[in-house]
Amino acid sequence: MHDTETVSQSAPPPGSPAPAPSQGPASARKGQLPSPEREAGSRHARRFGLPVATALVMGNIIGGGIFLLPASVAPFGTISLVAFGVLTIGAIALALVFGRLAQRDPRTGGPYVYVREAFGDFAGFLAAWSYWITSWVSNAALAVTAVGYLDVLLPLHDSPWLMMTAALVVQWLPALANLAGTRYVGAVQLVSTVLKFVPLLLVAIGGLFFFDPDNLGPFQATGGGALGAVSASAAILLFSYLGVESAAVSAGEVRNPRRNVGRATVLGTLGAALVYLLGTLAVFGTVAHDKLLTSRAPFTDAVNTMFGGTWGGAAVACAALVSIVGALNGWTLLSAQTAYAAARDGLFPARFAVKRRGVSSFGVIVTVVLASLLTVYNYMAGTARVFEILVLVTTFTATVPYLLATAAQLYFLVSGQRDRVRPARLARDAVLALAAFGFSMWLLAGSGYAAVYQGVLFLFGGVLIYAWMSARRTRA
Repeated sequence: MHDTETVSQSAPPPGSPAPAPSQGPASARKGQLPSPEREAGSRHARRFGLPVATALVMGNIIGGGIFLLPASVAPFGTISLVAFGVLTIGAIALALVFGRLAQRDPRTGGPYVYVREAFGDFAGFLAAWSYWITSWVSNAALAVTAVGYLDVLLPLHDSPWLMMTAALVVQWLPALANLAGTRYVGAVQLVSTVLKFVPLLLVAIGGLFFFDPDNLGPFQATGGGALGAVSASAAILLFSYLGVESAAVSAGEVRNPRRNVGRATVLGTLGAALVYLLGTLAVFGTVAHDKLLTSRAPFTDAVNTMFGGTWGGAAVACAALVSIVGALNGWTLLSAQTAYAAARDGLFPARFAVKRRGVSSFGVIVTVVLASLLTVYNYMAGTARVFEILVLVTTFTATVPYLLATAAQLYFLVSGQRDRVRPARLARDAVLALAAFGFSMWLLAGSGYAAVYQGVLFLFGGVLIYAWMSARRTRA
């Protein structure tokens, strides 16, 4: 039996929403909605249950940044915890919107699917292109970050060649898991999520027994207004929740997606928020504020304070490496799935639309190759400046699909499509969509002028690709 899967446009399965003429430009041209993906029956391809889908969301939200986060917000004082709370509310609103959208259209692709259905091919392409750029550039950034933690365990002696090799190995191992099939992607994601959350929760819970209020420092350390302090700390924390869409992007690989995608999205976001808040609070209460201001490894300092000795550095480095490998595993899958969804509709090259073992193998290979080339360039150039600019751009490109997807939800609600909107939930869904839209705008604003400027250039550079693919479709 071949385990290669291609997707054709067929009638919606029983029970799915019937297409209506008013469903937007894409549906008007197509006349019908493609059916959800079917697995090819390979023993290597397996749909994700609720635990794995939740682990995918949590693993992608939390990478390696949490291990530096307490020191990053310490200069603002404990008022930064208020910013955490505000951001968590916005992230949960966004998670609920993605859950609602996945209930109505549980296909692989997430934001791309919803945006294209509401606003047509061009808007859908921009969402897919933006998200795809984010995923593989972020993978390169995660791999470089992993090298810093690996250096604690295996000293690399600042050798560019050793660091570059280590970064490439860290990228290719999760890619191999993806190529092996969704069965192995899910296993790696679940194991890595458990392994990284156990030590983080131990620090968070253990810190309560060593908590000293005198270590907290001032509530507002900047000396300015409270609103300004919250906004300033939020600018650093804003991107801590990127990844809430993970289950929606892989909806075609989730069992019972209309039910499980929304639950996994909310549970994963809440789980990540709990770890963020408890972990940061524990570090604030165990490490003296003046020491935390200059700390390069706040969780290490917290572990050493709680249990004594200097073994905390190795323990935290191991947890960080596991965390980053799990994030790389999930983001590699999302990159391939986004390209697959766009290729299925003729907006990306057709090679991306062929699945093997439940995953677009070509999409995985292209993702890891591009990320590897960017990593090699970073080390060979001898400067991180260009790399830092590209990473900053991803903070913009990651939020473009959020903004467009929440706008699509508002379009479905306001246009009064009865097959997509439950009247009893209209008011609640509208409030959630507006809150998520506002949160997405805040994310865009928080990325800064430079990121928005560079990101727009990066985003619209893909217009040439769209023109080429659109011309091929028209000619065919």
